[in-house]
Formats: sequence, C-alpha cells, structure tokens
Amino acid sequence: MSDLRELYQTTILDHYKKPRNFGPLPGAERHAEGHNPLCGDRVTVHVRLEGDVVADVRFEGSGCAISTASASMMTEAVKGRTRADAERLFERFHHLITDPDGTAQGDDLGKLEVFSGVREYPTRIKCATLVWHALHSALGDAKEVSTE
Repeated sequence: MSDLRELYQTTILDHYKKPRNFGPLPGAERHAEGHNPLCGDRVTVHVRLEGDVVADVRFEGSGCAISTASASMMTEAVKGRTRADAERLFERFHHLITDPDGTAQGDDLGKLEVFSGVREYPTRIKCATLVWHALHSALGDAKEVSTE
C-alpha cells in the first residue's frame, strides 16, 4: 500500500508541476469550462476532432494539484481515441474514484489508476473529476460550465 501511495504522490506532483497539454489549442472546434466553487478550480478544455477521433486536446486554467494532474493525465489518455472510447474512459475513471465500496479496480486505466486514492478524500473527488466533466461536455458540444 505504501508503494501505491508513493507512486500516487510522485505521479500527481509530476503532472502538477509539469502539466502536459496545457495551454490554448488553435483550431479547436469544441470547448467547455468547469468550475469547482468549493476550492476555486477553474478549467477550460479544448478539443479538436478529426472525424470521430480526438486528434488533439488541451486545457487551460488554474487549480489544485489533483485537478491539474487529472487534467494533464486525462489529455494524455484521450488523445488519439474515438469519442466513444474517451466517454468509456470517463465512465471507468469516474467509477474508480467514486465507488462507495472502494472495490473498483483501475487495472485497465493505466497511469490513471493512481487517482484511486482520491476516493479516501471525498472533498477531493470533484477536484479529480472536474476536467473529465468538462471533456464530456466538450465532446457533446454542450459548452456549458460544469460544476461537477
């Protein structure tokens, strides 16, 4: 368990300090914003599709270590996937960190499994899922602000 906790902390801090795919995305045709009023996290997700594939995805905004790391790792995980695959990944990720029994496994989530520890801190779940809800809105072309 301590190895997983150490991996969790190392990975989260790495993506927080050096977020991947951070910044504007020229040519993006889909955008969605998210805001977590409890801690002040704000994020905008930009998506460029080629057909049904997420050709590129970037994010902008500010937030805590968990929300920034989640955004960074999400962009890496969904880039190159179909919209349907990205939506399934969102569902699996969401289930991993919100499973009330704590029995959900993230074996098929790769690096995203490090967020399984977030479920131990219910107030941080919104931090980890905010950007995912914004992606979900952008893929659906909703453009509204998500506070999830």
